[in-house]
Parts: sequence; C-alpha cells; structure tokens
Amino acid sequence: MMPPSLTFRYLATGFLFAILWSSASSAGKIGLESAGGLVLFTIRFLIAGMLLLSWSIGIQRDRIPRGREWMHLFIFGAFNTSLYLGVFIIALEEVTAGVTSIALALNPLLIGAMTALVLRVKVSSMQWVSISLGIAGVAIVSYPLLIHSYATPLGLVLMASCMVAYSFSSVYYARVQWTLSRTAINGWQVLMGGLLLLPFAVLFPQRENHFDGRFWASVFWLVVPVSVGAVQLWLYLLKVDAVRASLWLFLCPIFGLTFAAVLLNEPISGYTVGGTFLVLVALFLGQRYSSPKTA
Repeated sequence: MMPPSLTFRYLATGFLFAILWSSASSAGKIGLESAGGLVLFTIRFLIAGMLLLSWSIGIQRDRIPRGREWMHLFIFGAFNTSLYLGVFIIALEEVTAGVTSIALALNPLLIGAMTALVLRVKVSSMQWVSISLGIAGVAIVSYPLLIHSYATPLGLVLMASCMVAYSFSSVYYARVQWTLSRTAINGWQVLMGGLLLLPFAVLFPQRENHFDGRFWASVFWLVVPVSVGAVQLWLYLLKVDAVRASLWLFLCPIFGLTFAAVLLNEPISGYTVGGTFLVLVALFLGQRYSSPKTA
C-alpha cells in the first residue's frame, strides 16, 4: 500500500495526465486543418525539446548525457516520439479523433504483457481483471462511434502499430536505471524524436501548409500541456509502477471522446455513461489491489 500522501499525489497525477494526454487527438485534428501531420508534429517536437532542455540545462543545471545514456535516449525517443507520435499523426488523417482516442485502450494490455515478459514483473490476477473490465468499458463507449465513424484500413493498421511502439517505449523507460532528471530525459528524447522526423517532413510534404492562428494554437497546446506537462507526469507514473501507470490510459478514451464531442461535434450517448462507469471500476480495482513493482 502507498502512504496516504503519495496516494493522493499519485491519483491527482494520474487524472491530470489522462486529461492532458487525451486532448492531443482533438488538438492535432484541429492543427491538421492547416498543415500536414509530419510538419505539425515535427515543429511541435523541436519546440518542446528546446523548451525542456532550456529549463533543464539553464535553470535546473542538469548535466549533459554521457556514454550509454545517449543510446538509451535515442531508443526511447525513436519509439516514444518518432514512431509512436509520428505514426499517430499520420493515422489521425485516416480516422476520426474519437477512434484514435479509443486505440489507447490497447496500451494497458500491451504494457502489462511486455512488463511481465521483459521486466519479469508478476502481474496480479486482480490487475488482469481490471484490464479486462477497462477494455470492456472502452468497448461499450466506442461501440456507437465505431459504427458511425469514418476509418480506413490503413488508419487502423497505423494506430495499432503506434500503440505497440508506445507500449515498448514505456517498458523500456521503466527498465533503464536513469540518473538524469525527468525534465532532461523528456527534453532530449523529444528533441531527438523531432530531428528523426525532420527529413520525412521535408522530403515528403503531405499538403500545402498554412501557418495561421489555428496552426500555432494547435502547436502551443501540443507543446505545453501535452509534450511538456503530460509527458512529465507520465514519466513519474512509469517510475512508480509501469503496470499501474498503464491503467490510467483507460481514462484517456473517455476524456478523448469528451474533447471530440465538445470541439469536433462527435456524439456522446448512454453507452458513454455505462462504459465510463466500468472504466472507473477498473481503475479502482487496479489501483487498490495491484501488486508492488519488483526488480
């Protein structure tokens, strides 16, 4: 059991992460009205990386990575930023924001399975029950949306691919014994991810880009609340327990559908209420009865 102070901090962190992270689909969809996805996200990553590193090096006085840390940062940035979010923004052009937020429901199962295999962490039976309930809740929420929403086979394949990349990056991060601060890790991996995407954004333009107010509003939201705020919260959650952290992703589809309904006029129905209840039950069981992390 966690100490009460840590429990409150952990719960507040988890809910805030889910809210901020789930807003990315709608913010990205708005930005896609002005520019191609690769251009939008490459600019987002480069700005976010420079801001984080300016704070890390200039304010926190963090040291520069050395030795094998560069390799760890490169691998983490390649999977967590370039592959996951780079493929995500391409998929977002093929499916609705609601469908992309639903795909996050795959991550708890993938992270739980990868954690058990890679880190040799025992996943308790109650955690598997909570994962099953969470998937059932998300399925109920998503049923009417999947029936009426537009999605291409390519979009669905791309979404599945980026979910696998995200799950791998989460387990990889939890596996490495980091000595850098979370701000430094986040800054370097985001900057590396943006640099890896830059050649593709330049060589393969998807459309004519308009750097208007809508574009920069989207970039601002994706940089500050999402790339800086949500990722910092996510790294904290991962270090507490990777499997516990993955359970917070069940809330992301719920919040994501809400953002899509408010900002993009996607529907909310009675299925949303019933599914949300199951998701909250799954979160309670997973957080209350999950086993402690082992080495």
